[in-house]
Amino acid sequence: MRLSRIAESIRPSSTLSISARAQALKSEGVDVINFAAGEPDFDTPDNIKQAAVEAIESNFTRYTRYEGISELRQAVADYLKVHNNVDYTAEGIVISNGSKQAVKNALAALIDPEDEVIIPAPYWNSYIDIVKMLYGVPVVINTRVQDSFKLTAAALEKAITPKTRVLILNTPNNPTGMVYSRQELEAICEVLKGKDIFVISDELYSTLIYSRKLKHTSIASLGEEIKEKTVVVGGLSKSYAMTGWRVGYTACGEELAKAIGAIQSHSTSNVNSIAQKAAFEALTGPQDAVEAMLHDFEHRRDYIAQRISDIPMISSLLPKGAFYLFVDVSKLLGKEVIGNMMNTSEDIAKILMDRYRVAVVPSDVFGISGFIRISFAASMRDIVEGVNRIESFVKDNY
Repeated sequence: MRLSRIAESIRPSSTLSISARAQALKSEGVDVINFAAGEPDFDTPDNIKQAAVEAIESNFTRYTRYEGISELRQAVADYLKVHNNVDYTAEGIVISNGSKQAVKNALAALIDPEDEVIIPAPYWNSYIDIVKMLYGVPVVINTRVQDSFKLTAAALEKAITPKTRVLILNTPNNPTGMVYSRQELEAICEVLKGKDIFVISDELYSTLIYSRKLKHTSIASLGEEIKEKTVVVGGLSKSYAMTGWRVGYTACGEELAKAIGAIQSHSTSNVNSIAQKAAFEALTGPQDAVEAMLHDFEHRRDYIAQRISDIPMISSLLPKGAFYLFVDVSKLLGKEVIGNMMNTSEDIAKILMDRYRVAVVPSDVFGISGFIRISFAASMRDIVEGVNRIESFVKDNY
């Protein structure tokens, strides 16, 4: 059978595949600690679930506008004005089936075949494949540990060519947990000034910031010129423990939003109508659950970061946001362990899964070598036991 060039080059999401394997083993009775999942372990708050029940009972089960119901689009605009300090109209909002579709919609509206998309590494692994699916050219910029894995203005300037069309920024970042400061984003804006380059600003984790001295800054809030060239991507999956509800969004100027909406109208049409009602309640109802989850995540972050720092030969920067620890395992490479050579982070991840029953994500899928990503969106019991197993792996073999 002949498949398309795209079908032959694209593979399923590595993070989802690893997490799915961990879940499959658990369902078979294997005691696996899943540090691969990129989703909160909390239940969706009751008021949000009740809104969905009420939507069903009132028969709100038919098609909606493909861009999303008006009240939800306005609620997203209001939310962004309060939390991200950026002002959009409801007509500038398109509700999508998760933030992944939001990114793809935005890229589909902006790039033509062979256009270049700059992506700092480490990156969320879907960015690369989405660009390829649209026949764009991913241009990866490797960031440095000493820059806290953040894109510098100098590195961006060097990477820009006449074919550059889009820069993808992700703050707080998956997989590193790093957060761009206002000053760092202002320096990037200076590089982009006067250039026909758009920014897709993935701000999915914007509510999950732990530093009291560092607040989330949307690059779109730094002036009208950059706002006109920015598509903000967000969603409710992480902040409200709504991963399975599949509600994301783009926010941008109305002309671009119309194009994004038209593209979505020919793919999935509207997001599930019941989920839209639940999302409206999430954004406009009580926010106590969001604060409670943030508090718990911070406690888990502090614990796991300290424990990892106490294990010899591995280390990590303290994440300022999201719920990931990006662990440097480069000192573990180049040695034979239990009959297997540890040449890459994939080798480390495989032996942790196969022998120590801990699922982690190797950094190779994020465009960088020598690290593993650990999600601390897990129970404290699992965090304690999982770190114990990682410690045993290191101490048993090194």
